[in-house]
Amino acid sequence: MTGDLHTPRPVQAVFLDIGETLINEGEIYGRWADWLGVPRHTFLAKLGALLATGGTHRDLLDYFRPGFDLAEEERRRAAAGVPNGFGADDLYPDARACLSGLRGQGLYVGIAGNQPVEAAAQMAALGLDADVVGISDVWGVQKPAQEFFERCAQLADVLPDRVLYVGDRIDNDIRPALAFGMQAAFLRRGPWGHIQRDDEALRGCLFVLDDLAALPKLVADHNAA
Repeated sequence: MTGDLHTPRPVQAVFLDIGETLINEGEIYGRWADWLGVPRHTFLAKLGALLATGGTHRDLLDYFRPGFDLAEEERRRAAAGVPNGFGADDLYPDARACLSGLRGQGLYVGIAGNQPVEAAAQMAALGLDADVVGISDVWGVQKPAQEFFERCAQLADVLPDRVLYVGDRIDNDIRPALAFGMQAAFLRRGPWGHIQRDDEALRGCLFVLDDLAALPKLVADHNAA
């Protein structure tokens, strides 16, 4: 559905977040639960409780294994043949068509999210239809910092208010994108998308979505108005 924007501005570039926007992290969390020997439903229940009180996924891992060392655990998992990060099976089924549909309109399409350096190779292996892939730990700046969104606009070489940023987190995606002067689309999926609440921020969004399937047409209709 559309947001409450009083002055329609054409969208010339679209940037999409990675985790829970393009990549389904459910199985990734499930593999961590298995690794830590915690029932998956218990692991996810604690994740929801932490997110509701301002915690993070790092707090989740530390809760079940105090003093959790991510780098060491990933090394041990790799040695045991357990995949780290994400792959083609973790891609949401609406992701490829959405990206292609946006690029087919002649828009600049970027992918940019808070991810470790290793995610750059994982994203490249997916062969997604995008002009650029931005990884926070490669850029050296993370959301919600203004510099992250500034980098997106610079890469697209358009004014910030011509950029639509699409994400599932109100705190990391929607509020900072709007504050920087971008347009925003909130994607209501994944744990953050269902737990976080901010009606005022959502009223500022160009679109509020339940999936990515409708986004190309919504953008096309918006630009044709």
